[in-house]
Amino acid sequence: MLPSTSRVEKSAFTAAIIVPVGANGSRAVVKMNLINMDAENRVVLNVGGIRHETYKATLKKIPATRLSRLTEALANYDPILNEYFFDRHPGVFAQVLNYYRTGKLHYPTDVCGPLFEEELEFWGLDSNQVEPCCWMTYTQHRDTQETLAVLDRLDLDTEKPSDEELARKFGFEEAYYDGSLSWWQKLKPQMWSLFDEPYSSNAAKIIGLVSVFFICVSILSFCLKTHPDMRVPVIINKTVKSANVTYWALDKTHTNAHDAFFYIECVCNAWFTLEFLIRIIASPNRCEFIKSSVNLIDMIATLSFYIDLALQKFASHLENADILEFFSIIRIMRLFKLTRHSSGLKILIQTFRASAKELTLLVFFLVLGIVIFASLVYYAERIQYNPKNDFKSIPLGLWWALVTMTTVGYGDMVPKTYVGMFVGALCALAGVLTIALPVPVIVSNFAMYYSHTQARAKLPKKRRRVLPVEQPRVRALGAPGVGGPGSGQPACGQQVALLPPGAGDCGGEPPAAQNRRMNAIKTNHPKDPFAAKAEDDWRNSNLRTNGTKTAGGLG
Repeated sequence: MLPSTSRVEKSAFTAAIIVPVGANGSRAVVKMNLINMDAENRVVLNVGGIRHETYKATLKKIPATRLSRLTEALANYDPILNEYFFDRHPGVFAQVLNYYRTGKLHYPTDVCGPLFEEELEFWGLDSNQVEPCCWMTYTQHRDTQETLAVLDRLDLDTEKPSDEELARKFGFEEAYYDGSLSWWQKLKPQMWSLFDEPYSSNAAKIIGLVSVFFICVSILSFCLKTHPDMRVPVIINKTVKSANVTYWALDKTHTNAHDAFFYIECVCNAWFTLEFLIRIIASPNRCEFIKSSVNLIDMIATLSFYIDLALQKFASHLENADILEFFSIIRIMRLFKLTRHSSGLKILIQTFRASAKELTLLVFFLVLGIVIFASLVYYAERIQYNPKNDFKSIPLGLWWALVTMTTVGYGDMVPKTYVGMFVGALCALAGVLTIALPVPVIVSNFAMYYSHTQARAKLPKKRRRVLPVEQPRVRALGAPGVGGPGSGQPACGQQVALLPPGAGDCGGEPPAAQNRRMNAIKTNHPKDPFAAKAEDDWRNSNLRTNGTKTAGGLG
């Protein structure tokens, strides 16, 4: 039996050094042994075609990882080239190997974050060990993924969903694949797309435009009916007695909106009622439909119209019945229904949600400044003689501080003493700084959501599918089903079908000597029945060093 590859390399290396040994032979032999020991302690890692060489002790620095458990029994070990092959990202592995050497894990800026996490998971490393200098850059992809998840929930897609997507959304997936959809299962998704997804078809766009038209007419009618020129006075005959003389007089008690506005409201609310009923009947999930804030506003605004009609008919004789009209102001909230037709409004609302912490901080500092400066200006105006003092109490000063800090400045209350003017100047400067600080964060959030929305709109909806193909495995000569002695089939013809091009030539080297690079699969893996036979055949085959075939024995 021929010696192993490592012994061959040692013998050749020893012969090359021992030949010139003379008087100082013992010193040369010691030096040779040290060099051989250093070579034995090194390991070659081929990652994605790039070879890395390091010491085995370096890989032991971080235990319980993939590199710390390297053995020659692994199937990704190449005994011919004396290296371990991993079909992984070579750029990330450079930082992984540097982590073993220095104990500091840095993030490569030319690699996407999820890919970096996937590679670290493969090598058995913790992504939380990234150095602080790279942490902000590394965690940007997490913010991006959260943003994309939020945009998915906002449903900003402007393309028509496929029939398969609609069936999955409504829970008719099995019936869709079986072809056993009932008439209601076919009609329900169409109704939903028609009234709730304005960009799904041309008919849905027309219905969306009609809905927007009625929303605008309803809001315009609600505002115009309060104008004096749009109201009709209510005139009654009033008996007047004066100096034993009785006469009749016309008196205008109050005004009512023109009757035309009532009919306009009836038509608009009839459309809103029909639209709401169709949408709730055809909704995929009625509980989620009701929980939606926009749908809840639409339902309350529609009910308020019918409640107003009932109060006008049955409670108009009560005193202060006009106060009940205040609740009709909720109809103005129908403007939020426009968010279903505008992605920009959805992004704006989501921006305020995402900036809730900054807005809360803004309100907190405003309240703090208002209380401080209202108290200061109250006492500052009392230090000097001031007969025209506008700040009679601190609550009045709160209004002045709010108007000043928000840079509105109505001028209804102004300080008249020098100390009060100084406090007013400080109040104005503090207001400018307080309001200006959180605004860039809110603008940044809006720009982030808007840019991601534009990018998602340009992405193709269908991606090419990447099939998970396993690496081919080399079968040894003489194995069952493979050519060889006693198989009745030519060995060369079978090997050409199982090996890469050029590896199955009969005049070349044995096919069993080809590289067997299998990631993380041991040679005795139950899925590889030919691995043990191939290993035995390899030991009996010719050896080659650094890719060159040897001519028989070593001599």
